[in-house]
Amino acid sequence: MLTANVKTQIRTIYKDIASALPNFRSRREQNYIVAEISKTLAGEYDKHRRIIVVEAGTGIGKSLAYILGSIPLGLASKKKICIATATVALQEQLLNKDLPFFLQHSGLDFSFGLVKGRQRYVCLAKLDMLIGGDDGTQMAMWQTKPDTSQVEELQQLKKDFHEGRWNGERDTLTTPIADHLWQQIACDKHSCHRQLASHRQCPFHKAREDIDNWDVLIANHSLLFADLELGGGVILPEPEDLYYIIDEAHHLPIVARDFSSAQSTLHGAIDWLEKINKTSAKLQNQLKSTHIIAPSQAMQDHVGDLTTQLNQVAQYCDSQQSRFDNPENRIRFEHGKLPEVLLRSAENLATSSNQALKQFNKMLVLLNEAIKDGELPKHQSEQLLSETGFMLQRLENLTKLWKMMAKEDNSKGAPMARWVEQLTGKQSDYLFSASPIEVGFMLENLLWEKAAGVVLCSATLRALNNFNHFTHQVGLSINDGSRYLAMDSPFDFEQNATLFIPKMRTEPTDDRYTDELAEQILMHIEGEQATLVLFASYWQMEKVADIVRPKVDSQILIQGELSRQEILQQHKQKIDADKVSIVFGTGSFSEGLDLPGDYLTNLIITKLPFAVPTSPVEQAHAEYIKIKGGNPFLQLTIPDASRKLIQSCGRLLRKEQDYGRITILDRRLVTKRYGKSLLDGLPPFRRVIE
Repeated sequence: MLTANVKTQIRTIYKDIASALPNFRSRREQNYIVAEISKTLAGEYDKHRRIIVVEAGTGIGKSLAYILGSIPLGLASKKKICIATATVALQEQLLNKDLPFFLQHSGLDFSFGLVKGRQRYVCLAKLDMLIGGDDGTQMAMWQTKPDTSQVEELQQLKKDFHEGRWNGERDTLTTPIADHLWQQIACDKHSCHRQLASHRQCPFHKAREDIDNWDVLIANHSLLFADLELGGGVILPEPEDLYYIIDEAHHLPIVARDFSSAQSTLHGAIDWLEKINKTSAKLQNQLKSTHIIAPSQAMQDHVGDLTTQLNQVAQYCDSQQSRFDNPENRIRFEHGKLPEVLLRSAENLATSSNQALKQFNKMLVLLNEAIKDGELPKHQSEQLLSETGFMLQRLENLTKLWKMMAKEDNSKGAPMARWVEQLTGKQSDYLFSASPIEVGFMLENLLWEKAAGVVLCSATLRALNNFNHFTHQVGLSINDGSRYLAMDSPFDFEQNATLFIPKMRTEPTDDRYTDELAEQILMHIEGEQATLVLFASYWQMEKVADIVRPKVDSQILIQGELSRQEILQQHKQKIDADKVSIVFGTGSFSEGLDLPGDYLTNLIITKLPFAVPTSPVEQAHAEYIKIKGGNPFLQLTIPDASRKLIQSCGRLLRKEQDYGRITILDRRLVTKRYGKSLLDGLPPFRRVIE
């Protein structure tokens, strides 16, 4: 229960923050969200289901609401808070602005920090090895022969670290480092062991010590899932000791699905399996223990089986060339069912890879014991750990893929999506992939039933004015004890913005639509200073740009031609100089783009954001809904388009005083039956429909 002390504390903090913020306006919606979050997390509604889903419209101040609703309670109940976001921008806002401000004015004593994955930290041992010494280890560690400038770059990194100018995190580098170079010096879970003297002062392990002392942890969605997949409590604190605040929660279903998928090539796997055999032989030669002989021999037997089986699958794919003859070079297995011959191969590969993994892990235990006992020289142990760590990751992934390929689907749930793509290039190969279609059951097992409490929030969680689509995606139910809260934005939409749907000769399915789009855009940018045009596809954006460019005096800033940051910078500079600015962007510009006030007054949406199910997972999901007698267009496409359209329209009004016009150049909003429900899902703009 929420104690009187915590309630009083929350009210006092709110008043103190209100007086500290210039032009602060107390909002009933924000107050209500704070109260509902704290009550839910305290178990006032349901002691066993402390989950609340909050849609907070733009301008409410959801960050402050969930910070105030969770931190005082977390400190009082000795629970930590994990705020997980989808974007770096929001993490930086929380780290550098929102939490420092709250700490300063709340009177609470708490610590916070950003939790990053291992890959964001340098491994000093790998750095030393790549720089090299006189023992000849350097060349063995480089994936490709280095040039002098690369070695000098790494030498400078080492010097900067030891002289205190760099803390070992990639994000704090003053000069960016190339991806392929960073990957060779990044920390990884297999070779960076704390029990080794050379790793005890590693930036990653020092950062982990800080985490134990923080009360509030900021993470991204991927790191959250990395921890949950390991059972929870490995990277982050134990789920039962943690209140999770999942911001930008509309991304959660896709992130969860991607995290649960696996893929691997055939010929590529055969190549590195040959290397793992050499690594096994090397371990057998370099470790003195006789215990290494049996697992090493067994490992090599299993690798031989795997190579034979992968070659058989490659031969099967070679015999199916006509089925790869499509734009995606892909065979998707309908209803997730593999042909009998392939299913038998998948079962054999799952067994063999699992057996190989067991034997390899036995060898790694013996390697770690030998290192601990000081039986191997430092340079030798570091090189072996790095090499075996890389191989172990590959082997774990191979095992995961073929287990997912071979697994019998539960008749009560959605089948796995399974497919294979033919890769063309220097060396032809086949890429096998498997992914769950629905992830709700996984989230239930890993998070909902384990967590001390969960807040899921975003400005757009509803579709067609209800939470049904979102709850189904994440495995919640309207009647399972979870709380649902939708608070509309306090903006005066009717006074400040007009939604305009002009007359048009064509609809998006017409071949002449692109030409008419260009006509309409030219008409609707005339006399306007700050315009953003959102397209549903790159190709259409480029075609329209080719037509429009010669007919306007101002340069058009086009996504893809410049970086997002450069576009925003140039756009703002032009508006500040009282010049006209026109930005063309696609779907990614419809979310997270913040152009308040005069920076955006004219928003044009060219087409309803219907996602064509081109990905194999989306196709498999649509297929599954059809089998169950449903309608994929109504159950998947329309709700998804509703949420995306709300997000697109949300680019116009970012602050209470903002104003402008939204023009939608898609007549299906008024000619199709589903158009009314999409329109009704939008904020109550003043409407003008020709």
